[in-house]
Amino acid sequence: MDKIVSLCKRRGFVYPASEIYGGINGFWDYGPLGVLLKNNIRDSWWRNMVECPPLGPDGHPIEMVGLDSAIIQHPKTWVASGHVGGFSDPMSTCRQCKKLFRADHVADMLREAEWVKSIVDELLIEGSPSFDAEKIKRWASKQGKKLAPGLALVRNFQPTLAAMTEAFGGGAPLEPKRLLAVAAAADPPCPACGGDLTEPRQFNLMFESYAGAIQDESNKVYLRPETAQGIFLNYKNVLDTSRVKVPFGVAQIGKSFRNEVTPRNFIFRSREFEQMEMEWFCHPDEAAKWYEFWKAERMRWWRSLGVSDTRLRFRDHDADELSFYSKMTVDIEYRYPFTDPDYGELEGIAHRGEYDLGQHQQHSGQKLDYFDQELQLKLKGEGVSEDEVRRRSRYVPNVIEPASGLTRAVLVLLCEGYAEDASRASPVFLKFRPSLAPIKVGIFPLVNKDGMPEIAEKLYMDVRGRFTSEFDVKQSIGKRYARMDEVGTPFCVTVDGQSLTDQTVTVRERDTAAQERVAIERVGAYLGEKLIS
Repeated sequence: MDKIVSLCKRRGFVYPASEIYGGINGFWDYGPLGVLLKNNIRDSWWRNMVECPPLGPDGHPIEMVGLDSAIIQHPKTWVASGHVGGFSDPMSTCRQCKKLFRADHVADMLREAEWVKSIVDELLIEGSPSFDAEKIKRWASKQGKKLAPGLALVRNFQPTLAAMTEAFGGGAPLEPKRLLAVAAAADPPCPACGGDLTEPRQFNLMFESYAGAIQDESNKVYLRPETAQGIFLNYKNVLDTSRVKVPFGVAQIGKSFRNEVTPRNFIFRSREFEQMEMEWFCHPDEAAKWYEFWKAERMRWWRSLGVSDTRLRFRDHDADELSFYSKMTVDIEYRYPFTDPDYGELEGIAHRGEYDLGQHQQHSGQKLDYFDQELQLKLKGEGVSEDEVRRRSRYVPNVIEPASGLTRAVLVLLCEGYAEDASRASPVFLKFRPSLAPIKVGIFPLVNKDGMPEIAEKLYMDVRGRFTSEFDVKQSIGKRYARMDEVGTPFCVTVDGQSLTDQTVTVRERDTAAQERVAIERVGAYLGEKLIS
């Protein structure tokens, strides 16, 4: 993961936000290549969801429209949705260093903490932890003082050592978890300094602001923590102005903001991010069918990006982790470098029932039910009773919600594409699917003389309107190939001495480094065939 982060900074994929001022935790800027990659993923999602949506169970294209709602909505929106009262995480504060942590993240953070690795390594003897008072003292006065100044063993040495001697001096197994609990005199200790954590308390994740000149409660607004609510607020507008009928979907891509207590793992968990969300409105009796449909479709799309089956899986939410309104939720998970061998969330697919439209109907006073005339006629034709016809043909639609992070998708493709080959001029390259690569083709003269630059530049001018291209005459051809490999460019075209005599060029393929001769006049068509994958 460190190598991927380093490559992202070095080649212009992702930068720390406000870096010249020391950065700001949880915020990231997407550089020249990062924004191209992100936009390619965005365009693929939009194309597959809105412009050319999938075929439904009946073999016909489903109905889908797009939306771009405001980041700031009426504050009652977030009361109705439950975010004001319930959108919170358990938070603990370290009594020594005063840092804040999400209580449910502490265990994972401890596994990654430098001081934890240091104290465990210090006590490891031939693979078996063993208690040694002298080693403990030496560690506390040196590494401990530097890495974990808040640890009880460091700030209150003698009583803590006595407790450790009592716990382990008789030959009791010195298991890492038990060792940390005694050395810290707290369970769990602070991941940053080893200090004592307070009991968890709830912390609302929404960013607050004010609309208007006066900053008081009457003008308080929130930066949206999800894009979904803007879709629910416009559900009736879409029905009234578009030729759609239930079942149909509304898709949206946009920025969301969550005041994460412990943003971490690069761009995996940040405070400002982009979401790709869709709300599918359907009859309550058909919700389970559409839930299974969207599970399959969303997994199919991730595979179409080149994400390996061996790194993807479904994980159903247990009953105790379901949102209170959710009937069913499944995560599509990916095996990230920082979770390996375990998995982390990539996309959630939730059966939200009628909760959202029901809440907004109640809080706004506006009717958000749906009258299904076609269903009414069908039921009457089947001889169904009038009461049953009324009950089934007028309803508040259920919602199936596939929701994924666009910026998290960038991370997945960077992790999936990262490859090393020591035999190359640059041992690192990115194996993006050609259609998603930020730069599709590099066009170079072998040397910057003998008419080669002129031919290469003319070819560049011919193809730049169709493919994101780069023209480069600097450094050796090997270094130019290496640079293109590092940023994931699938093809490089080189004009050489032979080009001057037979009007052919060398086309080099990124993954195999294989080369073939192609007529200059056919380069555009050749690339068009190769870049659709």
